[in-house]
Amino acid sequence: MPASLVLAGAGKMGGAMLAGWLAAGLDPRRTTLIDPVPSREIVDLCAERGLALNTPDPEPGAVLVLGIKPQALEAAAPGLDRLIGRDTLVVSILAGKTVSDLRGRLPRARAVVRAMPNLPASIGRGATGAYANPDVTPGQRASADALLAANGAVAWLADEAQIDAVTAVSGSGPAYVFLLVEALAEAGIAAGLDAAVAHRLARATVSGSGALLDANPAEAAELRRNVTSPGGTTAAALDVLMRPDGLGALMREAVSAAQRRAEELAG
Repeated sequence: MPASLVLAGAGKMGGAMLAGWLAAGLDPRRTTLIDPVPSREIVDLCAERGLALNTPDPEPGAVLVLGIKPQALEAAAPGLDRLIGRDTLVVSILAGKTVSDLRGRLPRARAVVRAMPNLPASIGRGATGAYANPDVTPGQRASADALLAANGAVAWLADEAQIDAVTAVSGSGPAYVFLLVEALAEAGIAAGLDAAVAHRLARATVSGSGALLDANPAEAAELRRNVTSPGGTTAAALDVLMRPDGLGALMREAVSAAQRRAEELAG
């Protein structure tokens, strides 16, 4: 964990990551939160753990984490730039904002890590893709890795351009999974199940399958084949989902749309 940290923007994602950092040993007395409209949960957390919240003139930290909305960067940049010291590492989770964008708006920023986490970070089961620019030192990268790993799996990227694809796959991915639960429950209702039963079974099926995937080293395709008997009910359903215009095609279209939107948020 870094010696000190400033978190700018403690919304759902920033707050989720903060919970993981504190659990992993981040010193709350050396942690400052900047958020113009903090949630009641964040206010209570700061009071309970002794984190500084919206202090008038905060000192630059060893790490500055940017957790604000991408659209707010332009207006917030002057205040954020004052939070960057000579050796401060900037860690940004702003979708679409490149290292060039950040350094253009934050003149003091040199060492920058772009990271794209996802919401399961709130329970330590997140998936984060990260890229470090050439000015990031080995020690700074180690600090960034410790922060991000406190929230789950971390994959370091050699090419910054891959961040938009990470955003589209794992950053937005939990919403795709939640939609699958909704769709499966609705299909169960259409097949004649009571709504409460359909929702309970759909939720347990998806969460249980995720737990099995995590516990079993086999590829997802192998696990799929293991539960598919030739000519059986699962095979009949997969014949629909795996047809050329089925789930695979829809997922590629969805990920492509999310990636384009991430690119549009740049600049």
